[in-house]
Amino acid sequence: MAQSTLPVIQALRDTAQRLATQAPYQWGHMGSCNCGHLAQTVTRLTKAEIHARAMQRYGDWERQLIDYCPTSGLPIDQTIDEMIALGFTRADLSHLERISDPTIRAAIPFERRDALRHNQRDDVVLYLRTWADLLEQDLLAGITLPSFNNEPVPIPVFAGTSVAR
Repeated sequence: MAQSTLPVIQALRDTAQRLATQAPYQWGHMGSCNCGHLAQTVTRLTKAEIHARAMQRYGDWERQLIDYCPTSGLPIDQTIDEMIALGFTRADLSHLERISDPTIRAAIPFERRDALRHNQRDDVVLYLRTWADLLEQDLLAGITLPSFNNEPVPIPVFAGTSVAR
């Protein structure tokens, strides 16, 4: 699964928010589908720019991810490079397009889980928010705060001064 980092979590939340507020969504369009929206967030490219990059090679996002080559020089591979550099994996992106990651789906309430459809805006928003929540929980679980004991902290006293409490 994607790295549990603030930039990854923020990218997922920003993408979900943009989709939830009625950004143009079209599952069959490389720039405004599930991966296309995440690519917009990560790369700051428009849906048209992402779509144009993808059309330079055959296939949907799944095919693009299978054919991905970091040294190809193809613009869509540069787009994928940016997403991977942020902390996503090719498997993450493939799962996103079909909202199919078993761990993320398992965290979605049962009554919604079985009815999820990969090409429905609200289902994609739920998937993205659940994914961000899981990564945030993982990030927070890895943080250890220092222990504080109940001993009083000594207050330094300087020559010629008095300390009043």
